[in-house]
Amino acid sequence: MQWDDLKATGLQVQYLKVCERKLWLHSHQLGFEDEDDKVQQGKVLHDTSYQRQKSKEVLIENLIRIDMMDKHYVGEVKSSSKMEQADKAQLLYYLFVLEQMGIYRKGKIHYPKEKRVDEIELTEEDREAIPKWLAQIQQIIPLDKPPKKKKLRYCTKCAYYSFCWVGEED
Repeated sequence: MQWDDLKATGLQVQYLKVCERKLWLHSHQLGFEDEDDKVQQGKVLHDTSYQRQKSKEVLIENLIRIDMMDKHYVGEVKSSSKMEQADKAQLLYYLFVLEQMGIYRKGKIHYPKEKRVDEIELTEEDREAIPKWLAQIQQIIPLDKPPKKKKLRYCTKCAYYSFCWVGEED
C-alpha cells in the first residue's frame, strides 16, 4: 500500500491504541465526547496551557492537528499520562507524517497537571510500525459493526462507556 492509501487522523491512531471499538465508533461519527466532562476538561486544559507558544493548533494536510510546533519540536498537551502509550503513538504518527513531507522534528508530550514533559524521537522501528497501525485502522473503520467490546481498566472513564456497557449484551 502507498502512503496516500494509509492516511488517518492523529485521534484515530490514538484510539487504535486505546480501543478498536472506540476507534470505530468515533470514525462513524458516533461522538459521545462532546457531552463528556473529562473530554471538556481536557479541551479547557489544552486551550489554557502554553498560551505564549506562537505556533498552536497547526493543521497539516487537513489530517493532523498539532497542538504546538516550533523549529525543533512538535508538542502535544495531554491532561493525564494514563494513556501514555496511546499519546506516544499519536505523537509518533505526527512526526512520521511530517517526515513524509520532508520536515524533521522531535516530539514532546506535555502533561501540565503532572508538571511532566516526555521527549519522543521517531525511530526506525517506529517507521516500520506506523504503516501497520494505519493498515489496521483501514481494516477497522469500514466494518459493518463495531469490534466486540473488551473490558479495559479505563472503560468506566470513557465517553463511550454507556454505549458499550449499559444495556448491551455480550
